Amino acid sequence: MKQYNIIIVFSPDKQKVLMCSRRKKPYKGILNFVGGKIEFGENYESAAYRELYEETSISKENITLFHLMDFSYIESGILLEVYYGVLTSPVEVSGEENDLLWVNSNEDFSNVKRFAGEGNIHHMMEYIKRYVKL
Repeated sequence: MKQYNIIIVFSPDKQKVLMCSRRKKPYKGILNFVGGKIEFGENYESAAYRELYEETSISKENITLFHLMDFSYIESGILLEVYYGVLTSPVEVSGEENDLLWVNSNEDFSNVKRFAGEGNIHHMMEYIKRYVKL
């Protein structure tokens, strides 16, 4: 099974969430959370911090990540781990893989023409709003 992670990063005031505009398929040109592939034998939490740093320049010193949920896509043979965290202070983000931008955390994430994941981003954000104490 292929293993991936995505990381939901909130601004220090929790009013914005970091997203990337994907440059390649799937979801080319659509907004998604940052993340990537978990290497074989790699610790999942370490992989989340590694991918976050590689894609955004946000280091472990800037954020504490929490494992939120997993999605198993049996037919595709994919496991997707979801992490979230709040920046401890404002950080300049930069990355080469995708364009990064901050989106209002009260955005309508159910818009599948703007946001990747066939509604999963909406589900994750609603779950955080309802059940997670940020």
